[in-house]
Amino acid sequence: GISLVTSSIAFFENLNTAIRTKLYHHIYKLKTQRRIRFQSAETMMEGTDHDDGVSSVERTNANIRRAIQYWLDKSTIHTGPRWIGFTVVLALFFLRVYLVQGYFIVAYGLGIFLLNNFIAFLSPLEDPLETGPTLPTSDREAKEYRPFARRLPEFKFWLQCTRGTVMCFFMTFFSVFDVPVFWPILLIYFGVLFFMTMKRQILHMYKHRYVPISFGKAKYKDAGVENSEFGGGMAGAYKGR
Repeated sequence: GISLVTSSIAFFENLNTAIRTKLYHHIYKLKTQRRIRFQSAETMMEGTDHDDGVSSVERTNANIRRAIQYWLDKSTIHTGPRWIGFTVVLALFFLRVYLVQGYFIVAYGLGIFLLNNFIAFLSPLEDPLETGPTLPTSDREAKEYRPFARRLPEFKFWLQCTRGTVMCFFMTFFSVFDVPVFWPILLIYFGVLFFMTMKRQILHMYKHRYVPISFGKAKYKDAGVENSEFGGGMAGAYKGR
């Protein structure tokens, strides 16, 4: 009887130990899974925050570019005010150079940049030296009005000049661009370069017989005016009968 009781006690102790061990393993597994899920959630939240930050920056940049392009498109038809604004910016730049008595090398670089853009503005889209003279293939094509096609259109010419001037204006606030130079030499050299470049461009215009100005279509007297008593678009037809 004593041995039976002893064996029963040992059995229950072993069973208790096994249950406790299994319970501990289960609790440890649950804690491990919970910790893994928590870390994954934190990682996803950090990634979402980072993506939101990047997307918000890209969205802001896109909105700024869209707003700038919108106002540029709106200013396309306002030729006079655009060039007045460019003249004001250019005057501010030279006033800045005069007041600080420096940054002459920046002014020289801006002059060369504006001269190159001006030559591109005066040049035709298709250079006759490269493509050769083009002859009309029909009488209608010979009488057809064709405006002067520029290598650099007027709006792009204004935009590049304005951007270059604004950039050079901001460069005058950094001393690293203030290179000491004897400015009369730069002025004389720029004058000689301007004279030679414009002389070559004028000779090119004279040789190939083109004028970089579009005067518009020919206008006839009383064009579009109805003088008939009936009026309307068929007034001439009625008058001829």
